[in-house]
Amino acid sequence: MELRPNKVCPVVLRRTGRSLDVLAFVHPLAGCQLVKGTIEAGEDVRAAALRELAEESGIDDAVVSRCLGLWSSGFEGQVWAFVECVPERPLPAYWAHHAPDDGGHTFRFFWQPLFHAVDEDAWHALFRGALRFLQQAADRPEARG
Repeated sequence: MELRPNKVCPVVLRRTGRSLDVLAFVHPLAGCQLVKGTIEAGEDVRAAALRELAEESGIDDAVVSRCLGLWSSGFEGQVWAFVECVPERPLPAYWAHHAPDDGGHTFRFFWQPLFHAVDEDAWHALFRGALRFLQQAADRPEARG
């Protein structure tokens, strides 16, 4: 059975020395997360990734680099499409962005080293699973740069 994604996770990566970091944020009510959202009816996965990235982070100048794969999360029937997005400008180490979704929240962005353990109390199990998927995707030969 072919997986059909209903969620999209735009992935922004950066290399700092020997570390590979992924863009993450602190949600004021739900802890540390990756940018993720629902793919709208008839929407292309790549377009959904760029839209969600702009809505949740304020990054509105990114381009899609590649698709990193699909992940069946085991949570509420969610199948995530991971799409690497590359901003056309350098990003700061930290910033805050007010996202209007769900009544409006300010998200605090940071860079999470992809291959470091995360604080299990700060990260929901769903996002810890997503990080494990990304670790495997980034470790594939075609994902190395």
